[in-house]
Amino acid sequence: MNDVADWWRTSIIDMEPGRIALRGHPVENLIGQVSFAQMIWLMLRGTLPDEAQARLLECALVAAVDHGPQAPSIAAARMAVTCGLPLNNAMGSAVNMLGDVHGGAGEQSVALYHKIAAGMASGQTLQDATRAGLDAWRAEYGRFIPGFGHRFHKPVDPRAPVLLARVDEAAQGGTVSGQFAQIARAIETALHTEKGKPVPMNIDGATAVIYAELGFAAPLARGLFCLSRSVGILAHSWEQMQQGGRNKGPTPPAYRWTFDPEGQV
Repeated sequence: MNDVADWWRTSIIDMEPGRIALRGHPVENLIGQVSFAQMIWLMLRGTLPDEAQARLLECALVAAVDHGPQAPSIAAARMAVTCGLPLNNAMGSAVNMLGDVHGGAGEQSVALYHKIAAGMASGQTLQDATRAGLDAWRAEYGRFIPGFGHRFHKPVDPRAPVLLARVDEAAQGGTVSGQFAQIARAIETALHTEKGKPVPMNIDGATAVIYAELGFAAPLARGLFCLSRSVGILAHSWEQMQQGGRNKGPTPPAYRWTFDPEGQV
């Protein structure tokens, strides 16, 4: 019998007829008593956050809910609906597009921040650790620095300064250390110096500061982004259902792609 019971092992949920406990908390004691942000923290970390931690997490979740139909994932969800897919399939199609390029920058930013923090822990100054971290990142992954610069929002991503201000408030109150906000600002300064023009932090860099400050592992930053963006994906999918439309592609039918007869087969 234990072979069957031990097939899956979890500390997340204990359940039997008439009883559900999540991380040791009876579900009836959680309903109406904790926020959704607190519930996310509990499920991932095993403990309930305090109010200040939950507020900061919620800031990151709220900030990243949507970025319009030009975002490939949102466009995919809306196209899926016009192909006759129900909401869950449209949402799944969209979330499955949140890969390393579209959706992965938050995870990558947390990893970069930790690389720089490790340099500081070994005795490097913030500036030296930042420079070394950027050089190492580019050597391994290429010239793009995740979490900085934006092809649409110039000169400033309006979400980033607000999120950093919330981190500063949390640091002043002792909720977080503020180290990762300091590192992110040092990256911003280094990129400005390097390029001779501002390369401001974007939403991914700013939410990554929050996730790193709150102690979430880098891969969880992408998972949390997926949770956040799923709200926008659901809203767009539902809106497209109300608007109707059949088999809508990425561009209106009157527009054609470029035919390249010399293209490689």
